Amino acid sequence: MIDFSKLDKLIHEKGRLSIMTLLAARPEWNFQDLKSELGMSDGNLITHLRSLNKAGYVSMAKQTEGRPQTNYALTKAGRTAFEDYLAVLEQIVNAGKG
Repeated sequence: MIDFSKLDKLIHEKGRLSIMTLLAARPEWNFQDLKSELGMSDGNLITHLRSLNKAGYVSMAKQTEGRPQTNYALTKAGRTAFEDYLAVLEQIVNAGKG
């Protein structure tokens, strides 16, 4: 039996799931690259990143040398939460295949 309550509600939102997926794919993304890849507005993206950062899933590092930018990466807790989320999704997909 699938325990749907194990789906992390923070990650499950479309925008945050997209961010987590990109951050899981490579070690670090800067804000502008995330914004471009996801097609989100500044406000929408920063709101999602702040939520993920507050939960301890995403770290942020401000770079002030040269052109200022902020870089984002998954934390160890974020990677674990994302892997757990994917495991529940895999159970759901497998159950749907009958």
